[in-house]
Amino acid sequence: MPRPAPKRIASTVLNALKGGVVPRVGLEYIAVGRAREIDALLRDTEIIADGGAAFRFIVGRYGSGKSFLLQTLRNYAMERGFAVMDADLSPERRLSGTGGQGLATYRELLNNLSTHTKPDGGALPMVLEKWISGIQAEVGADTPVSDPAFDKNVRGRILALAGELEGMVNGFDFARVILLYWEAYRYGDDTAKSNALRWFRGEYSGKTEARNTLGVRSMIGDDNWYEALKLFASFLVKVGYKGLLIMIDELVNLYRIPFRVTREYNYEKVLAMYNDVLQGKARHLGFIMVSTPQSLEDSEKGLFSYEALRSRLADGRFADQSADNLLSPIIRINPLTFEELFVLLEKLTQLHTNLYGYTADISRDEYVAFLKVEFERIGASTHITPRSVIRDFIEVLNRLYQDKQLTITRLLASSGFTPSSDDGAGEIGGTGEIGEFADFVV
Repeated sequence: MPRPAPKRIASTVLNALKGGVVPRVGLEYIAVGRAREIDALLRDTEIIADGGAAFRFIVGRYGSGKSFLLQTLRNYAMERGFAVMDADLSPERRLSGTGGQGLATYRELLNNLSTHTKPDGGALPMVLEKWISGIQAEVGADTPVSDPAFDKNVRGRILALAGELEGMVNGFDFARVILLYWEAYRYGDDTAKSNALRWFRGEYSGKTEARNTLGVRSMIGDDNWYEALKLFASFLVKVGYKGLLIMIDELVNLYRIPFRVTREYNYEKVLAMYNDVLQGKARHLGFIMVSTPQSLEDSEKGLFSYEALRSRLADGRFADQSADNLLSPIIRINPLTFEELFVLLEKLTQLHTNLYGYTADISRDEYVAFLKVEFERIGASTHITPRSVIRDFIEVLNRLYQDKQLTITRLLASSGFTPSSDDGAGEIGGTGEIGEFADFVV
């Protein structure tokens, strides 16, 4: 039997799910299904670790579990020694735009840089200082810190590694800023450290400011932020990580751009990044972008409205439309089965009882009865999502905990129980036809 979740994790998971969002921690305690999809995406990480690159789209309707799958993979990747960046697109964060929207996405990615030892983002200073400390420890084994040769030897090692980046776009300036960060770290100059971090995060207003502050000729901006991500992927591997995985959610916000020309500039950026990966121009780098079927396939406004993308991503003549193709660049998310939803409810019960320290006497028939009520509501076959099912069930557990005389059977029979509505923005699971219960109950 798996170990119970710590109370702080159980509380975070339940509160997040009750609020309709995917928790960043504790997913292993509620994960059901998706094993095949996760295996396929983890195989991509093996390619990335071997020096290759990968690009995938995860596609599913609202509530199909896209964001849940993304967060689960994020945690798996960090456990396996990868650095991860993630960002949600929005009207202010796109891949391209005249108002700095592409750079805003880059900044969000950098702010969310996460590793196994710092999974909540903001890992850039830690990564730099851990690497510098390691170099200083190696040099210090042979040369005392007080010896003038100590700084010279550390500088030499940093220059040797950073110099390998100089053949890449803006690699020379990237290497220089790394060196400046070490000097600031060595002598405790917090202002200089902050200036270096600002350059990495693309926070300089112009090249003149960057040159006057750091002595570099370039800056990270709207036109070259993708190249900066490739630099980070190479650097992270050189300092001990297996690669960089970049996750971009809410691609639907590109579909919602009202102006065709602006949409196409963004789709052109997707194409450029996709081509770069396929042509072997990126190393140790993986992209996962998350979309809905409509924002992908709509011939007027979706990604497939951009012919160059459609021709690369659409299934070929011999694709089996009745089966999942996990080798395709597009992974389509299917609904969770009733069996998987049943297991999910059991896992939620275990989290809830461990958190509040009580015993819930819920029979198999009561779990099934609850699911049946949820799926028999009007419109459930096309609109219900596990977001609403989970939200309702957590509320049921709250009621059971506070009223020890209450049972699920009595609660479902009461006029006070009304399944919650869903606004279509859920991101946990799927749907099904109520007739499938016949096979499940037997």
